[in-house]
Amino acid sequence: MQGPLKMNFEKLWQQGMHDWEGKMPERMTDDTLEEKFWRESMARKKPKQTDPHAIPIFEAMKAHIEPTASVLEIGPGWGNYTFPLEAHAKTLSCVDSSESVLAYLAHHTNAQLIHGKFESLPLEAHDVVVGVNCFYRMYHMNATLLKMNELARKKAIIGMTTGPIQPHYEVLDKQFGYAVKYPRRDYIEILNMLYQLGIFADCQMLPLERTYTYATKEALLAAQSKKILDTTFDVAHVEQALENFITYDGEQYQYKHRFYAAIISWTPQH
Repeated sequence: MQGPLKMNFEKLWQQGMHDWEGKMPERMTDDTLEEKFWRESMARKKPKQTDPHAIPIFEAMKAHIEPTASVLEIGPGWGNYTFPLEAHAKTLSCVDSSESVLAYLAHHTNAQLIHGKFESLPLEAHDVVVGVNCFYRMYHMNATLLKMNELARKKAIIGMTTGPIQPHYEVLDKQFGYAVKYPRRDYIEILNMLYQLGIFADCQMLPLERTYTYATKEALLAAQSKKILDTTFDVAHVEQALENFITYDGEQYQYKHRFYAAIISWTPQH
């Protein structure tokens, strides 16, 4: 183990890839299943459709990216950051293991698209290397972080949305005693892995808000009970846990969830 901290944060990250029964989910290791997920996801997307919470995340990252910079984006997905990066930076390259992702982006961007896994591909250095919520299948994170550091001439940036979990789950846990699927990996492990590698990164916590809407109470209860681990539970408990967090305007139920994004950035150390 490297670095001054006694805890092995890469090992914690790897343990967090397992499910709540201690098994590695198939999608974590099966590239065919991962491609199936992205093929179905991209088929549902409207042209250049992005998530509203990505806007403030990009604005925070933009402060680290000069308009004259060449940028390498890891795991662009459906382009939450690809489209604004292309408009802001001088040049943009995107690397992704999904053919479906790259086929979608090819219709909507002029960025250089590179097919393959960031961890194993030979890639050229860029002024900025950035990745947001794209590390979930990366097992050897120390090597990934070192590669980002190696390829970035001026700045490396990692974005990761984080907690807290929707607050009614805290009620279900503490008041009703249900086991809850709390996040198993988080930004703090990445920050500490960097520290153990001798990379002292900055971390900005960005407050965000997402509003979930449901046409019926049944849809609300079904969607907001998915993180209960118990095989059986009382739906009335879910309804009671939710009552202080939802509003109803006569047509739909709304649930506002306040959470954060961590923007980790560092000047490469070569």
